[in-house]
Amino acid sequence: MKIDHAASWVSNLERACAFYERWFKATTGPKYSSAKRPFTSCFLSLGSGARLELMASPGEPPRMAHIAVSVGSREAVDCLIEEMEAAGVPVVSRPRLTGDGYYEAVVADSEGNLVEITS
Repeated sequence: MKIDHAASWVSNLERACAFYERWFKATTGPKYSSAKRPFTSCFLSLGSGARLELMASPGEPPRMAHIAVSVGSREAVDCLIEEMEAAGVPVVSRPRLTGDGYYEAVVADSEGNLVEITS
């Protein structure tokens, strides 16, 4: 397992991307815009393997959003979610394929923080 990315809500996506590009030499990937809701995001590579996802949507205040842990495969996501659910871990979002190509599920950790579990 590895940390795939951390995510943060921002009020201005372009300005936030420019900040990380300038000060941390981040490389910004293509902008994603959802066809289903007013949501845009960009993934920024910081060179270490882990990425930062910056997200913008009307009404979402700037704040940290979630951490994503990659477990390696869709089957591993499904298996882990079944085990966690059986143990009483709150499942916020069941496994699904997202519009930006992730196979993911979301759980709440012991403190209520969101954790994406990705393939």
